[in-house]
Amino acid sequence: MTHKTIRTPMLEIAYTESGPENGPPVILLHGFPDDIHAYDGAAPALAAQGWRVLVPYLRGYGPTRFLSSDTPRSGEQAALGLDLLDFMDALEIPRAVLGGYDWGGRAACVVAALRPERTRALMSINGYNIQNIAEALRPASAAQELRHWYQWYFNTERGRAGLTAIRHELGKLLWRMWSPNWQFADAAYDTTAASFENPDFVEVVIHSYRHRHQNAAGDPALAPIEALLAARPAITVPAIVLHGEADGVGPVAGSAGHAKHFTNSYERRVIPVAGHFLPNEAPEAIVQAIVDLGLRS
Repeated sequence: MTHKTIRTPMLEIAYTESGPENGPPVILLHGFPDDIHAYDGAAPALAAQGWRVLVPYLRGYGPTRFLSSDTPRSGEQAALGLDLLDFMDALEIPRAVLGGYDWGGRAACVVAALRPERTRALMSINGYNIQNIAEALRPASAAQELRHWYQWYFNTERGRAGLTAIRHELGKLLWRMWSPNWQFADAAYDTTAASFENPDFVEVVIHSYRHRHQNAAGDPALAPIEALLAARPAITVPAIVLHGEADGVGPVAGSAGHAKHFTNSYERRVIPVAGHFLPNEAPEAIVQAIVDLGLRS
């Protein structure tokens, strides 16, 4: 596994690459609060099977950096999708299998929906991850409102101060709550949590959770992309959805009705025991999904 960087119009993106350079590309994307180590179990296995495996740090995480101090530190879904497209352009990758969860799953869904010609197939954890911002003010069930406590927290200035001061503790708490069956080592968490010391982490995270709830304006440059996403576009490429049976923030029932958003071959797999941080907990499920998508696309 080689650590590299590539420059896009807005970012210097840090990433790892493994497998043969001429292998079929697969791009795996992490979520919040996590980083590229989420795929430490899956990437080597895919590389051994001949895939060119690329795992980038998202904006605001790890060594990835903005090129200009003037660029808005946006965490909105359009930004994540555009970053992924820019990453592919910089590496001259015309098409790839895309996979991800949480923020990374959102980026993958955005590109799969808006640029299907660039997407060979999609592996999306927790289903159709494009946000329905127009419905953001409609309450969910009381139980789901409780699960999203951290989002309401980040919509306050106390939450911004908390993410700044106790981000290490907050992240570990979310790992435990969202993946209750995962007995991770403190050292493993510490390795990932180092990525949260990125100088733009707090601003990107706070903006992400405020924008999705209509409490922060988006980057004006991204408004055309957000307008397309507001229409809830269908995903027209082959897709496999994975969902951890013990997900503590996005219960498994949440993706049960998502088939309507997919118009090509579609399969949903519920992964026993695993929680929200599924790539860490069940890397074999990630590998199998990518391999199966390679055979179908």
